[in-house]
Amino acid sequence: MIQISKPALAALALCSTLLPAAVQAACPTDLEAAAVAAAIVARQPVPRPAGEMSAADGLCGRDKVVRYLAQVYGETVGYKAGLTNPAVQQRFKYDAPLRGTVFKSMLTTDGAELPAAFGTRPVFEADLIVEVADPAALARAETPLAALKAVRSYAPYIELPDLMVADPSTLGGPMLAMVNVGARAGVVGKAIPVRATQALADAFASMTVSLTDGNGAVLDSGKGSATLGNPLNAAIWLARDLAASGMPLKRGDLLSLGSFTKLLPPKPGLAVKATYEGLPGNPGVSVRFR
Repeated sequence: MIQISKPALAALALCSTLLPAAVQAACPTDLEAAAVAAAIVARQPVPRPAGEMSAADGLCGRDKVVRYLAQVYGETVGYKAGLTNPAVQQRFKYDAPLRGTVFKSMLTTDGAELPAAFGTRPVFEADLIVEVADPAALARAETPLAALKAVRSYAPYIELPDLMVADPSTLGGPMLAMVNVGARAGVVGKAIPVRATQALADAFASMTVSLTDGNGAVLDSGKGSATLGNPLNAAIWLARDLAASGMPLKRGDLLSLGSFTKLLPPKPGLAVKATYEGLPGNPGVSVRFR
């Protein structure tokens, strides 16, 4: 987990003068974005900008916040698709996916032991990661099979998002966008090379993803189809959303495709395993909270 010095936090909070002025009048100011980024890094409740935020305001604010976060977190390793599951969209009262940025320093490997209080309002969920092989082909893909042909590998993934605000019940889509879709940490399982067949593309939709505790009790489960009909559709959406923003994917980028389960709170002593029944070998990934 990232340890941030007080001088780094101070520099982050003061660096707003380095960014250009906002184009949209209602976009959060540089100072507001810097305050949000500083709170995220310090794992403190994020301050809400004054007034109501539109969807465009949240996206504009996100882009500013991510630029500040990059000064502390360093290398970008990929992106996440949030709100790809209808149940999660309903929770946040937002009927479209959202894109966040994933930094290399956020990721750890299978079997990791992490503090239960890894964020301000920490939660965990079963997710899935793919590695991009052909960015242009992924952006052009019209079917899950075409998307599968554009990725090199996939890996089980337990995402560890952070809802980041004092009262998560008030966290709507625009504010969720601004806090980088809650990106905080994640546990990545073993990468599995892709053999692009229709059977495997179909398996991504038909698989059952389960979260179990250390005793094997099921905490929650969901179908692959709950994520935009097929989680590979989330990879297509990310590729197109980035291209439309003038930030096309690069070969080797990792894409987190969204939630298959509820957002659950971690507890000290809890061991969690995500299993993907229906994918070849029923792969899994685990984490323990202390």
